Amino acid sequence: MSENVFGITDLGRQRKNNEDEFIAQPAADSRYIIGCVIDGVGGYSGGEIAASITRESVSEQIGNLSGEVIPALTAAFTAANEKIWQEKHATRQHHSMACVVTLAVADLASNQFYYAHLGDTRLYLLRDGSLIKISHDQSFTGFLEDSGRLAELEAMQHPKRNEIDKALGFKEVISPSDDIETGQSPFLPGDMLLLCSDGLTDVVDKATITKIITGNESLKSIGEALISAANEGGGKDNITVVLIKNDKEKQQHAATKPLENSKIQKQQMDKPKTASSAPLAHGGKTAKTYKGWAIFFFILVIGLGIVCAVQFFNPGTLDNGSLSPKDSVSAIPKPRNPQELKLFVAINNAKGRLLLLSDTAFKSPIIISRSIVIDKDSLQLKAKGNITFQRDSTLKGPAFILSSRTKNILFDSVTFQSFGVAILGRDRSLQLKNVRFKDCIIPVENSYVLDDKKYINGGLSAPMFKADTSPVKSK
Repeated sequence: MSENVFGITDLGRQRKNNEDEFIAQPAADSRYIIGCVIDGVGGYSGGEIAASITRESVSEQIGNLSGEVIPALTAAFTAANEKIWQEKHATRQHHSMACVVTLAVADLASNQFYYAHLGDTRLYLLRDGSLIKISHDQSFTGFLEDSGRLAELEAMQHPKRNEIDKALGFKEVISPSDDIETGQSPFLPGDMLLLCSDGLTDVVDKATITKIITGNESLKSIGEALISAANEGGGKDNITVVLIKNDKEKQQHAATKPLENSKIQKQQMDKPKTASSAPLAHGGKTAKTYKGWAIFFFILVIGLGIVCAVQFFNPGTLDNGSLSPKDSVSAIPKPRNPQELKLFVAINNAKGRLLLLSDTAFKSPIIISRSIVIDKDSLQLKAKGNITFQRDSTLKGPAFILSSRTKNILFDSVTFQSFGVAILGRDRSLQLKNVRFKDCIIPVENSYVLDDKKYINGGLSAPMFKADTSPVKSK
């Protein structure tokens, strides 16, 4: 097994058989690293068989991966679901067999990872000591936890925590767009992916998992420590862990000495040392030259210019695009990706009320890594072709935030994918037309600006949105 990937599974302390499977290996001549955790649905006859079928199907489909990655992942899920469905109807005692699965593919050369997910196995990303949950549990309890209605400990102890909504084998045909959660995100040097079954996360909390990962050196020691922690927590279920690390060295940019200073130092080193070789001041230190001060102020000005440019092009989550007083220069978030920046600039530079988003100009999906604030009175964002906004794994806020000055913002024919909150609206400024929300915990969250110096009366009327089975055509 490679040093940058490791997988381990354990029976646990209360199960008689292991219904988990995993994949942890390079693929496509080591171009990619594959990580996969499969959990046969507990209590259903043949869960271990469904997991085995899925492992075999995934290995066959992506062992020689080439071309577009995410379509290959969803194709592997579709093929596995078909085989499980056939087995269910061929063997009577396996009529309820099913499994859940999380699959990740890391492309270290491109510093990217891709994933597909179905059920309540999980995918986490560790970056700079912080553990971020990427996948969403497709269960009622998972929804309550992801939406903040349940704390982590409450979700871990909830009586319905293992009742899932989606799995391979639940129905004859699964939809890549409606059933399978997919995504991609940067996978930077030093980052680590953790895939695991609920045998770990049902008994070990996120803080403990983070402490174990950051407190061990090798992937093997991390995996074994996580298994031990789950067993110490009761070992109620089978426990499976897969770890993938981008083990490339982080880029270190050392400061380069100005050429003139280097020459001066060399001349001083070569000059014979005598008692009167240089004038001394302030306790024997060599007097500084004006040239040194000029270089210092030049670097300072350049640094301030870079900071200002970053703040201008990356407004962050504040409406006015500035950093809060508590933030420092080191807290400036990473720049937006090219497609996201292009969208951000187009929205802020829009002259009229209509902004047409063409799939010939924007490559879909547009990965949103930081909330985009719309600070215009009126704007219609209309898609021409397929335009999908998709959550980056590091995004913690909404995809779009409507500022307090917006009065009429319309999203037309776009798709939102895998957001915690897709749109944060203000009062009644938001309108939707033929918009789809896929795997979004909260599609629209609305806030109201109320005068704190006056008495407030009124109430919330009936829902302003309705769902249609087909797109609404313009008159």
